[in-house]
Amino acid sequence: MVDQQAPAPQDPATPLSAAVVAPEVRAPDEGAFDQSLRPRSLEEFHGQVEIVRNLELAIRAARERGEALDHLLLSGLPGLGKTTLAHLVANASGSALYETAAPTLQRAADLAGLLTRLERGDVLFIDEIHRLPAAVEEYLYAAMEDFALDILLDQGPSARSVRIDLPRFTLVGATTREGMLTAPLRSRFGIHERLEPYDPPTLARILQRSARLLGVGLAEPAATYLAERSRGTPRVANRFLRRVRDLAQLEADNYIDLDIARRGLERIGVDAHGLTRVDRLILSTIARAEGRPLGLKTLAAAVGEDERTLEEVYEPHLLREGLLVKTSQGRSLTSVAWSLVETRRPGDLFA
Repeated sequence: MVDQQAPAPQDPATPLSAAVVAPEVRAPDEGAFDQSLRPRSLEEFHGQVEIVRNLELAIRAARERGEALDHLLLSGLPGLGKTTLAHLVANASGSALYETAAPTLQRAADLAGLLTRLERGDVLFIDEIHRLPAAVEEYLYAAMEDFALDILLDQGPSARSVRIDLPRFTLVGATTREGMLTAPLRSRFGIHERLEPYDPPTLARILQRSARLLGVGLAEPAATYLAERSRGTPRVANRFLRRVRDLAQLEADNYIDLDIARRGLERIGVDAHGLTRVDRLILSTIARAEGRPLGLKTLAAAVGEDERTLEEVYEPHLLREGLLVKTSQGRSLTSVAWSLVETRRPGDLFA
């Protein structure tokens, strides 16, 4: 889905990354691949069935009361659809969506610039909300609870506070690390929803829809093959589809069958087990330690990836697949993982 952006007046206190998104939608545009594949309504959203039902109920009830939707916290791994749901909540509420990311809100003035632009019922979406600076977060408390901003003017003996009333709005916060949210901030969200990884049949349906939007044929076995290797994540599934589509366009008359799907994933380093090059490097690095657990810093240095990337992108899949275990001493391989790496088990090294 490509959202039509409404022009907004220039405001020096507003970060450049903030965008105003109107509830209307246009036809998909391949120039913006990720947005083009977004569903246009909650009814078109595949997966997360209970969450979608809860949101539809809450939105309907709020509209009947003539109120803004309660503040909404969406948590879960990257790529599961938190941003998409924020857009769909705004659409279903008939509201404008203001979108930003927590790292861009470095000063209280940045937040004030956004909040003072809101109108009644608008939706403010803050991605990575767990990364809000403490000073900015404290201003957000009053805005969420009392719909007001207390601005401190001057300093010292002449200091005075001015309260600015805000319209009732809905804050949608997205986080991949809910445990890093402070208790006061978490408690101010009236609705908490955690997105879980998708099962292969649901991902296959998402891929079939994406293939239709992209104008490429996709056989059911190929959709299943791609879905089973997409780490339970629609973003990964659509990325795989895009790469495999290139191969199908050049070699298979724009039709993706099982052979094209296999060869397409092989070209980008995804093996039959759905493991990427980095996944295999993580497993082989731990295996070379001869069974000794490796700490995150050591593993990140050996693999050449950022610690946060390992924790948020690669480890969740390896843990879900039963290939990796985390202990107080570090990361270790499971018996299943040992069967996939080329290095022998420690007890077999001298066999």
